[in-house]
Amino acid sequence: MSQDNNKEHTDRLSELLEALKQGSLDDIRRLLADLHPADIAHLLEGTPLDQRLIAWELVQAPIQGEILLEVSEGVRDDLIEAMDSRAVVDAVRHLDTDEIADLLPDLPDEVVAEILFTLDREDRQRLDTVLSYPEDTAGGLMNLDMVTVRDSVSLEVVLRYLRRRGDLPESTNKLFVVDWNNRLVGSLQLTTLLGSDLKKRVHDVMTQDVVSFQSMTPDRDVAAAFERYNLITAPVVDTENRILGRITVDDVVDVIREQADQAVLARAGLSVENDIFASVSESTKNRALWLGVNLITAFIASWVIGHFETTLSKMVALAVLMPIVASMGGNAGTQTLTLIIRGLALGTITGANAHKVIKKELMVGGLNGIIWALVVALVATLWFDDILLGVIIGVAMIFNMITAALAGVLLPIMLNRLGIDPALAGTVALTTITDVIGFLSFLGLAALFLV
Repeated sequence: MSQDNNKEHTDRLSELLEALKQGSLDDIRRLLADLHPADIAHLLEGTPLDQRLIAWELVQAPIQGEILLEVSEGVRDDLIEAMDSRAVVDAVRHLDTDEIADLLPDLPDEVVAEILFTLDREDRQRLDTVLSYPEDTAGGLMNLDMVTVRDSVSLEVVLRYLRRRGDLPESTNKLFVVDWNNRLVGSLQLTTLLGSDLKKRVHDVMTQDVVSFQSMTPDRDVAAAFERYNLITAPVVDTENRILGRITVDDVVDVIREQADQAVLARAGLSVENDIFASVSESTKNRALWLGVNLITAFIASWVIGHFETTLSKMVALAVLMPIVASMGGNAGTQTLTLIIRGLALGTITGANAHKVIKKELMVGGLNGIIWALVVALVATLWFDDILLGVIIGVAMIFNMITAALAGVLLPIMLNRLGIDPALAGTVALTTITDVIGFLSFLGLAALFLV
């Protein structure tokens, strides 16, 4: 978001909060009436719960469904809870089938039943099709509103069909070409259709090399392919290459945004569903587990330090310097961990090249360890007038930074193979390793050679 857009949003939010504070319902209606549903969703995200519900009641019913799609799950749950069944049904009935499918898991069972009852047979079948796939797959992302043509017809027939059909589905830049068994055989760009001799057949001008997705392809892989091939829309097919639906770039943008949010929040043990204005008790509960895990890792590091209580009591300088060893190892390991997690997400790190990545990161860790060990050793020597102390902290730092590099590579790879999100669990495990190894190597060497 640009600075101008940020300022505009901030101004709108301030205006909305002031109107809510003053109880100026007409001003609130006027402000909300002029905004896009996505902008209203953004404003609601930044509004405290009690005021949010007041503003929500003043939103026009026809756009409430679109807003529910845009807000985070935590905010959506609060808004739906404040609505009666009839209001939810009225909001959802304005949405497309694939959009309804996105909302159904968050709706009460009685509301879902009422929504299904209001749909005609064709829409229910379309909804059942989308719901039959997990939401984090290509099948869960796809929508069924698309245009297909036969490869044997002329371009003139295609153009006449499109004119008779009327408006094209959103984000349509090409038509999907199928055979008589509904199998995908190619695509026809609209620019090609408009610029070619209308007497030609579709198979004469279509593109046969089409990027398509199996219905169970993970949404992360779909997003990567859209980015790699600059796609606007792409078909989803079954195992026999029969076309099921299509995915559009706006669906993929949502996936990319959610992945980015998850990556940032996972490092702090938070989830995307968290509402910044959630109740104190709910926020406390959501964060308690992560804090508990961190407490356990802190006790592990303290347990290691406790074994060197006598050593520390004899030489205070060790207590002053030991955080440096652990901190440098933790930071170096985090750099490696971040690069490896990104490589796994993009598919650039596989079992075939992992050993080369390990070798390279060990060399980087060792070289950085030597460089900064010399710096720290010099500072420690001058500070405490003890050359041996400088040598010991330098050796400990080299060892810990090499360990950090190795852990930064191996941890995410192993967690990924175990089906555990490395972005969530990797940082805690890495910090524990670098703290324990850092304290153990530094204090252990000091116990052997200094005390």
